[in-house]
Parts: sequence; structure tokens; C-alpha cells
Amino acid sequence: MKSTVSISEGQDSFPALVKAAEKGKVVTVTRHNEPVACVIGHERMSAIAETLEIMGNAAAMNAIAEHKAGRTQFGNLDDIPE
Repeated sequence: MKSTVSISEGQDSFPALVKAAEKGKVVTVTRHNEPVACVIGHERMSAIAETLEIMGNAAAMNAIAEHKAGRTQFGNLDDIPE
């Protein structure tokens, strides 16, 4: 499956488009040689959505920055009071 198809090509090969997306490929759909849509698999789209949620969470991004800067402290689960 090509990475770019026209709308008419996409209509003619929809099952192959879906299979390509399931395998992780992104297929761009064009109209008059201009990109108008992308076909992307559910697993990949879910990963993108999760990443965007994390990036939109200031506390999560701060925790990631602290970890990257080496300021994260780890302890033992046994040290946490019940």
C-alpha cells in the first residue's frame, strides 16, 4: 500500500487501507494532489491521544522535567504508611 492515495484510489482499496493502518502505517488521502485526510490505526491514534493528554497536564510535564533533571527520588513501597 502506498503512503499517499487519492480519494478514488482509497475507495477502491479501502480494505487494504485499513490493513495498512492496522500495521502502523499512516496513509495520506489526497484530493487534486492536496492532502485532505489521514488513515491511522486505532492503536497508534490512542497512543497519540495519550501523549497529548500528558503534554497538556502541567503537573505531569513538571514531573517528567524533574526526572530528566535527575531530581526524582525513589523509595521503597514498604516505607509508605498504610
